[in-house]
Amino acid sequence: MSTSKRFTAAVAGASGYAGGEVLRLLLQHPDVEIGAVTAASSAGSALGEHQPHLVALADRVIQPTDAETLGGHDIVFLGLPHGESGRIAAELGDDVLVVDCGADHRLENAEDWSTYYGTDHAGTWPYGLPELIREGGKQRDALAGVKRIAVPGCNVTAVTLGLQPAVAAGLVDPTDVVAVLANGYSGAGKALKPHLLASEGLGAASPYAVGGTHRHIPEIAQNLRHAGADDVTVSFTPTLVPMARGILATVTARLCAGVDDAVVRAAYDEVCADEPFVHLLPQGQWPTTAATLGANTCHLQVAVDAKVGRLVVVSAIDNLVKGTAGGAIQSMNLALGLPEDTGLTTTGVAP
Repeated sequence: MSTSKRFTAAVAGASGYAGGEVLRLLLQHPDVEIGAVTAASSAGSALGEHQPHLVALADRVIQPTDAETLGGHDIVFLGLPHGESGRIAAELGDDVLVVDCGADHRLENAEDWSTYYGTDHAGTWPYGLPELIREGGKQRDALAGVKRIAVPGCNVTAVTLGLQPAVAAGLVDPTDVVAVLANGYSGAGKALKPHLLASEGLGAASPYAVGGTHRHIPEIAQNLRHAGADDVTVSFTPTLVPMARGILATVTARLCAGVDDAVVRAAYDEVCADEPFVHLLPQGQWPTTAATLGANTCHLQVAVDAKVGRLVVVSAIDNLVKGTAGGAIQSMNLALGLPEDTGLTTTGVAP
């Protein structure tokens, strides 16, 4: 159901994957009109040269990314490399809803930021994961009316949504968490790098950021602490696999005494029951990235490995939708007072 007001939105970083996906979803949004599209090196060219699938916007000329161009809109989406969003956002008025799809404003601890990113922290914004369990409720309660939103990392979304029900219910030891992810190449962005070429990636699976170096680790720990963990230790290993989109996260944690399949299932049923975009699959059915392609959904399945005393959770998302642009628009809807699911679909694309 559409409101009488139409909001205008500018998208910075429109030539990249995140910016392009924001634009694709906004074209389906009944309450948003797309305004300026901006980028840096591609300024002056037609958007269709970079995003040929966005036929309705193909003739739009990409403008420079500056406060003057982005100003005058109700909403500004920032799909910029880390370290750039803070500077631009500081020049935009407090009356503009700014949604940062980058990393600059996700972390609450400035020391975590400097350790993993190596620069000064730009500050913390309201966190754009509506389903995040927090003391007294969910994060969506904190997003109504806000003017700044920090969209989570895509890997963070997959791991958090997968494990937080068990953490919140006290079913696992959060100091013994292991997460191994299969990631599509779009998560690495559009920058031309030898290891991202098709000749290198097709037919290959390759790990990266191994040994506790991935920048999403402190954000995962931050979320699990909000979900009720006193302390968190995460072994996190992502792997590039030859697919364009998607994340399949396999997360395990040591079970607390007395926890069995029925207890685990009940905890996940309770958390997922009222979530429009998080689906606990029927027992025996396992998530696949293909089922979430193009949809703002997270598919979950759980199992108890009794022989080793561990919970196994598998989650699947489209890294560009639920992992980035879809989560951004979902949070935008809450900030603007719109129904949370406006302009978003739970229906994937198959085959």
